[in-house]
Amino acid sequence: MTTPSASAPPPPSHTSRAHSFNAAAAQYAANRPSYPPALFDAIEALTARPLTGSRVADIGAGTGIATALLRDRGADVIAVEPGEGMAAQFRRALPGIPVIRGNGNALPLTDGCADLLTYAQSWHWTDPAESIPEAFRVLRPGGALALWWNTDALDVPWIAEEADRIGRFLGIDIAAEKAGAGARAPDPDGRLDFAVRRLRWSRRVPVDIHLANVGSHSLFLVHDEEAAAAFFTEERAHLLRAFPDGIVEEIYDVDLLLATNS
Repeated sequence: MTTPSASAPPPPSHTSRAHSFNAAAAQYAANRPSYPPALFDAIEALTARPLTGSRVADIGAGTGIATALLRDRGADVIAVEPGEGMAAQFRRALPGIPVIRGNGNALPLTDGCADLLTYAQSWHWTDPAESIPEAFRVLRPGGALALWWNTDALDVPWIAEEADRIGRFLGIDIAAEKAGAGARAPDPDGRLDFAVRRLRWSRRVPVDIHLANVGSHSLFLVHDEEAAAAFFTEERAHLLRAFPDGIVEEIYDVDLLLATNS
């Protein structure tokens, strides 16, 4: 049975969770999943424009997982990242790509400078009342805002079982926490006409990479370290029973939302 979490402290604030990534930037960079080529194919199809030669600003770029893929597709890309630790990790990994400190609520970019604005796993850290007007200020007419998230495929039994154990440990509804982008209220006032795509993909990783990936999420980063370590010891045993060879197949649905600045 999963060790219960220590008696309930106040829930961590949105701000503390957002800041937690800075101390764990190397862990994030080494263990978080990437994104499949089909995601970028879908962006090109929805925008009717190749990424090659497009002016792209990747907002909340973190350690540069998505930024590097955009560059590799030929985009002229610049990154915006609020966190000092994440930006430092970005610069070490991608010294040839400019990264500016800033956030989506007040973009440090000029009007109409971008063909595409991207938010990979980061839109939910913004306030849409501010980040939506900022996005369309920065986009050229006809440019596009693309938001996406890797979400766990909860229809896969072992993933649902692990999510249940995590939810019990953290004392949260993990299905809601891990739900697709539509549950994250990307535009609570309904101002944007999003085209929506869901793309399934997977990766095979050693169990310890999988656990480090899980542990790089903010709810664990702000949790009591001793309790979290005990949880991961138990979780490793669960996973090795499911995957005796020590290789976990993580299965994701990428939820992509794209709106055009018409």
